[in-house]
Amino acid sequence: MIKSLYKKILLIITLIYFLPLSLSAYAADETIEMLNKLGKESMVYSKKIVRIEVGDTVLWKATDKGHNVEFIKGGVPEGVEKFKSKYNVDTEYKFEIPGIYAYWCSPHKNMGMIGFVVVGEDKSNLDAIKKIRFSAKSKKIAPDLINQL
Repeated sequence: MIKSLYKKILLIITLIYFLPLSLSAYAADETIEMLNKLGKESMVYSKKIVRIEVGDTVLWKATDKGHNVEFIKGGVPEGVEKFKSKYNVDTEYKFEIPGIYAYWCSPHKNMGMIGFVVVGEDKSNLDAIKKIRFSAKSKKIAPDLINQL
């Protein structure tokens, strides 16, 4: 009976230790919501700048309809391929190359729906980010965000 109890306790301790590790392997490292409204802002990502490590994943959650994620041409590190999600769909991207990634919501980019992911604290492509031609409201908010990178 003591052996049986010992085995059960050992099993419980093992589960308590390893279960959180296995669950974290399936979780996104950062989650950003795509929103119609946040406070006084409209057409916005819930986080404008996120900092992650190489190998981390970002999940853009389609909380409100009508949004997507598109990497901005010239606004990603060298070697990164074009990325554009479908509308109204939760989207994940695993960041394997360090640097700054600029992105926007295709239909709402002129309304200021832009964001940045800094991977590995690598800012080697900051000059390229500064050369992006934002327009309308994005043009007004981008410089402040870029200064925060």
